[in-house]
Amino acid sequence: MTAMDAIDHAILDELRRDARASMTAIADAVHISRAGAHARIKRLTDAGVITGYTVRTDPVLLGHHASAYVTLAIEQASWQMVRDRLRAIPEIEHMALVGGDFDVILLVRARDARDLRRIVLEDIQAIPSIRSTRTTLIFEDSMR
Repeated sequence: MTAMDAIDHAILDELRRDARASMTAIADAVHISRAGAHARIKRLTDAGVITGYTVRTDPVLLGHHASAYVTLAIEQASWQMVRDRLRAIPEIEHMALVGGDFDVILLVRARDARDLRRIVLEDIQAIPSIRSTRTTLIFEDSMR
């Protein structure tokens, strides 16, 4: 793919703001033709820059009244197995392998504190190769 220019970045900003925006609205916002916007979005999608579209939701309104970041120290050689086991836990909304004081960070959404306790102590800590966990409660979420 050729280098992205300011218009490509502006299109991505518009899509991040509202992924349901019409092609006409996007074109108008970045001051190009509808056909030009369509071609650029197709190019960005074909190149793998745009990997999909999503919906942001309010976790509390979905019934998730307890959220936490859970960090894990794992045996490094077992990352793929740990990742696959973590993917099977539906309450894990996001997972990342990171460098630093811990190896993995998870965003966990639970119905309540009791459910969060079950997820951490029974589901996550039961995975072989997880050496330790640390849970940080989220008091308030904020999207940009």
